[in-house]
Amino acid sequence: MIWITRILIFVSLFIIASCMHMKDTRPPLQVVPHVDLNRYTGTWYEIARYPHKFQKGCAESKATYAIRNDGKLSVLNECVEESDKSRLRSAKGKAWVVDPHTNAKLKVSFFWPFSGDYWIIDLGRDYEYAVIGHPDRKYLWILSRTPVMDGAVYEGILSRLEKQLYDTSRLMRTPQ
Repeated sequence: MIWITRILIFVSLFIIASCMHMKDTRPPLQVVPHVDLNRYTGTWYEIARYPHKFQKGCAESKATYAIRNDGKLSVLNECVEESDKSRLRSAKGKAWVVDPHTNAKLKVSFFWPFSGDYWIIDLGRDYEYAVIGHPDRKYLWILSRTPVMDGAVYEGILSRLEKQLYDTSRLMRTPQ
């Protein structure tokens, strides 16, 4: 009986290990050709996002970026609790460019030594909106310079996201 248990454990571990090494068959995520970081700085309001634990219960989310003296970006993410609008949550971090050719691929860190990919995959001509993705497509944010985004602009973003093989049905609108 013990040998059956061992075989089942071995087979289970093999299946898990095989799944972890499966190759993503989607084409690589495309970023915008160039980002002017001076124009990118300032406040962005979150219009929609993929749900994830670190923003659970957040409403009125916004992010503010500023260029630091060392050339990196300071990041301030803020939101209010959906259940108690008087409670403000915030997280301070920093971001840095990892692709100086485009400035569209950044790393962001809120807790050293951990960092995550922050790729700008869509950007309005006048920097009126930005779409932030992750190379594995597990994160997604749609940002705007204003708390409300025009419906036609939003629909155009969704269409471009689908071409990048994002599942737009997973997006949740952010109450502003």
